[in-house]
Amino acid sequence: MADLSTLARPYAKAAFDYANENGAVNEWENFLLVASTVVDDKSFSTWLDNPAVSAEHKSAALVDLYDTQVASANDSALKQLLDDAQGNNLGSNASYPKVSVALSNFVKQLSEQERLALLPEVYEHYRRHKAVSLKQLDAYVTSAYPLTDEQRQMLQTRLATSLNASVVIHETVDPSLLAGATIKVGDKVIDDSMRGKLQQLKTQLTA
Repeated sequence: MADLSTLARPYAKAAFDYANENGAVNEWENFLLVASTVVDDKSFSTWLDNPAVSAEHKSAALVDLYDTQVASANDSALKQLLDDAQGNNLGSNASYPKVSVALSNFVKQLSEQERLALLPEVYEHYRRHKAVSLKQLDAYVTSAYPLTDEQRQMLQTRLATSLNASVVIHETVDPSLLAGATIKVGDKVIDDSMRGKLQQLKTQLTA
């Protein structure tokens, strides 16, 4: 049987193509993020596996959850999830539209084909389609100390120039690096940390 990633690809492409053509890329991405998070919840996934629950009920539950917990004036953990993902600090003032008919039909189709469990993989593939469309790359930077605004801007500019793409920086701090940073873009890793240089020196000395 094909793995989940392979099964999810055609659904993700169909979703992105439709959303892109209809100016709804962000709305679909927001829903897929929330839905994939919910589906990953153990209690919800157990409920999804219950054959006594109809496909229509399962898809309607996901849509209703989004509409009541995200596309509302009230604050919620799921809305906070989206705010954090987008770097918003608006709290309950953030505004998200309700699930469209097209998106609702997409979820219903997944449910009828018993594919709701694929939503986390669909979301990841969808984000990749969006990144390619925007020529946007994710750079994962791990530094010994938090980056200053100046360092962040300089790094983003250099990466964008060298990669010929828009770059989104994701930062983490690891004091064990001692100094410097490591940068991962796709399958490429640049290790400019003090720890990495010491390890390289040790390898050269023992070679």
